[in-house]
Amino acid sequence: MIVVTWGSATDTGRVRARNEDSVLAQAPVFLVADGMGGHLGGEVASQMTVDTFREILGRPTVVAADIPALLQDAIEAIRMRARVDPAVSDMGTTAVGLAMVTEEGGDYWLAFNVGDSRIYRLHQGVLAQITVDHSYVQDLVAAGRIAPEEARTHPERNIVTRVLGVSDHPVPDFWVFPPEPGERFLICSDGLSGELDDDDLAHLLAIDAPPFELARLLVETANQAGGRDNISVIVVDVAGADSDDLEQVDRRDLAGPGPGGPAETVDLPIVTDEIPTQPRTRRAARLARGRDEPGDPGWYQGPSPDGR
Repeated sequence: MIVVTWGSATDTGRVRARNEDSVLAQAPVFLVADGMGGHLGGEVASQMTVDTFREILGRPTVVAADIPALLQDAIEAIRMRARVDPAVSDMGTTAVGLAMVTEEGGDYWLAFNVGDSRIYRLHQGVLAQITVDHSYVQDLVAAGRIAPEEARTHPERNIVTRVLGVSDHPVPDFWVFPPEPGERFLICSDGLSGELDDDDLAHLLAIDAPPFELARLLVETANQAGGRDNISVIVVDVAGADSDDLEQVDRRDLAGPGPGGPAETVDLPIVTDEIPTQPRTRRAARLARGRDEPGDPGWYQGPSPDGR
């Protein structure tokens, strides 16, 4: 079996007056929403998105099609609130998350993204960004107009091209892949990735510490680096055992109590499929939308991390 433990932390940072990020860290879904849109607007939009996803917390089984449906529900809820409340008429939010789903008799991770919040995966010492930013500078990188290292300091790096909000009609990206013992995930708002580069994140995530300690350390380090935005972090660890030792898996609370209460564990069967070098966008689209062919109106292929 595979045991999943997690920890989360969120902070206003050292510059902003309010924290417009919202976090949901409870199996089967781990979600960070980074709100935007003037006084109270971002805070409302991000919290509405998190509240929408709470619907699946008590379900015995979550399937891939549940995730795009919930994203659409969040969009509709935000738009309805904006129509009746002029104070939040321009609100929106990013949404990035990792969900445990069951499809075709197997258990998978489903990563999803709208905006420039991110998911990273550390496995066997290698850190990889799973999601692709929906941002102006990422479009420039994909088009070959700027180098990736220029994106961090580009004057328009904060322009987001897809959000859950009033005026946007975003197409989320989805990736589906099997869980792997020993992997560690980082789900974060750009308040973290904007302060710490990939080398910093790889170094911190490699520390042998429980997820709730790492989440707090990541937030503290981002604040020390400037803390110019709200900072939200979820760290998810996957522990496991060889098939011959399944009965010997320690099922105790591996992470101990975290800032939001005791950590929880969730068991998943080991999936032996090879982790793809690039996320399986075609498979994700088929599972999430229930369709098989590019010719189908609902078929969608998101970009790979290198922008292709």
